[in-house]
Amino acid sequence: MRHSLLKHPQFYVTAPQPCPYLPDMLERKLFTTLYEEDGVALNDSLSTQGFRRSQNVIYRPSCPDCTACESARVKLREFTPSRSQKRVMKRNANLTRSLKTPWARESHFQLFNRYLNSRHSGGGMAGMDEAEFSAMIEETPVNTRLVEYSSYRDGKSEVVAVCLSDVLEDGLSMVYSFFEPDLTKDSIGTYMILDHIRMAQEAGLPYIYLGYWVQGSPKMDYKANFQPLETYRDGSWKPLDRENPGSQPHPLDSQPISRQVAAIHLPQIND
Repeated sequence: MRHSLLKHPQFYVTAPQPCPYLPDMLERKLFTTLYEEDGVALNDSLSTQGFRRSQNVIYRPSCPDCTACESARVKLREFTPSRSQKRVMKRNANLTRSLKTPWARESHFQLFNRYLNSRHSGGGMAGMDEAEFSAMIEETPVNTRLVEYSSYRDGKSEVVAVCLSDVLEDGLSMVYSFFEPDLTKDSIGTYMILDHIRMAQEAGLPYIYLGYWVQGSPKMDYKANFQPLETYRDGSWKPLDRENPGSQPHPLDSQPISRQVAAIHLPQIND
């Protein structure tokens, strides 16, 4: 059996649009499509190079004037929960976790809407209809699980939080999560990350991928509470340094898209 590189995927770049994290900034993304054939290997490889999956598209920022968005992951072999995180785990110990096939239900959509209306009413997902929501959950060419968290309420078990998670070769990637808004006081978002850390550790996986940490964005700063956290910048994973963030690029430092693509490592496949 011989090994060869995956057939080179086609990469594209989006048109500039308003940044959802930083005011008065524009974002641009480099992306490609994941297909059923070789999609798992490509997703695994690109995830280790700062990319994130959304449905059958995998992308990373490619903004010429800003490098604030850095893909973040927790190193699990060295992770120890803080005192406050231990309190969060104890506070939510009544929740029951179950792993499901990524299949959207109407109750999920209703929970998703309650979450958006409470926390992200002006965000990019506001106004998403049920068909678009189902596509977000179900359109996946990789190994994805729908992680449900249930609480015994009013005499019955009720799903109160959901996380769409990818199982990677080297960890779990938390793609998107949402929960009952009235459980914010219980830090259920933090609990879901802690529970994913526990799941990954039990499976012997070394990382949890948390999406992007964005320097200067308060709503993304919670990710820095999970230490040791490292971010992907300048072509490799480095420990997060909140006190000394990277400087903004000079306009002449911006690499053409062709050179950015040429620097991407593609996985080997078996013929």
